[in-house]
Amino acid sequence: MSTAPRFHTMLSLEQAVGAAPSLAALQERIRASQQCMEQVQHLIPISLRRHVKAGPIQDTEWCLLVGSAAASTKLRQLLPSLQQTLTQNGAQVNSIRIKVQIPGQ
Repeated sequence: MSTAPRFHTMLSLEQAVGAAPSLAALQERIRASQQCMEQVQHLIPISLRRHVKAGPIQDTEWCLLVGSAAASTKLRQLLPSLQQTLTQNGAQVNSIRIKVQIPGQ
């Protein structure tokens, strides 16, 4: 066994992402999802905004996460305007999926 001391190098997030292509791809997907949310947030009523979170983008489908079935129902009514705004702003999103996430599960 070697008794040489081990040194752990601390990497910044940017360095770690640059060293791992899969992390870079994940970071880009997160950034794209956040940009989509910024583009449509003004269309979501203020009382509903706290129940809606940007979820993952997979291929050309964006997922919105909501905290209840009631919020999901209200948000579904807004899908055409959300999609139209994303398309007008050049987002590469062809469909929006809504997923209910129940806290604690």
